[in-house]
Amino acid sequence: MGTTDRAAKFYDEQVLDRLNPRMREFVARQEMFFLATSDRHGECDNTFRAGPPGFVQVFDDRTLAYPEYRGNGVLASLGNLQENPHVGILMIDFVQDRIGLHVNGRARVLSDEEMRRERPDLPVDPAPGRRARVWVEVTVEEAYIHCAKHIPHLQKVPARGDRAWGTDDSKRKGGDFFGAAAEAAGRAPDERPRREAGDPTSRASAPPHAAWPAGRAW
Repeated sequence: MGTTDRAAKFYDEQVLDRLNPRMREFVARQEMFFLATSDRHGECDNTFRAGPPGFVQVFDDRTLAYPEYRGNGVLASLGNLQENPHVGILMIDFVQDRIGLHVNGRARVLSDEEMRRERPDLPVDPAPGRRARVWVEVTVEEAYIHCAKHIPHLQKVPARGDRAWGTDDSKRKGGDFFGAAAEAAGRAPDERPRREAGDPTSRASAPPHAAWPAGRAW
């Protein structure tokens, strides 16, 4: 599309193979990010992660880690990482700097016990629902800016009551907001997603937990 020179300039000037000091400071104060993974077939998932400022730990200029809290039990991202360690993280500051940071790298999944053995100074979150079930440690391969021109400037408002970290309460998690459960209940068996073992079109053909080391029970 005629952008070769602009792209080359961007790679030369903006793409690093590490987190510089300003990037590390930026990461350390974020409260959310978007996470992209794919399985061994290249089928992608993109999801959202959040926590208090500092929930993403920056250990050095090439290593960061984030906790996986109790969720819906699907474990799509963790399952993908067992098959394909490549991960893409996008952090966007909508409130203060109105800027974004991409971090691409290779991930490994560690139990909380393993992470704390390697990082004894790791803090313990006071909220039970924010206790890490496992950690995802990312070795940085690329870090670069996401430009501000289309990022909306948002205003943070006070929280309305306590956040339901780790809850299984369907209503507090959003209930059937999009009506999917109501539709699913009326589907005939042959209209439901295929989940048979060995079906190459099914995300469940290779259960993501099958490759996890023994003892990492959920």
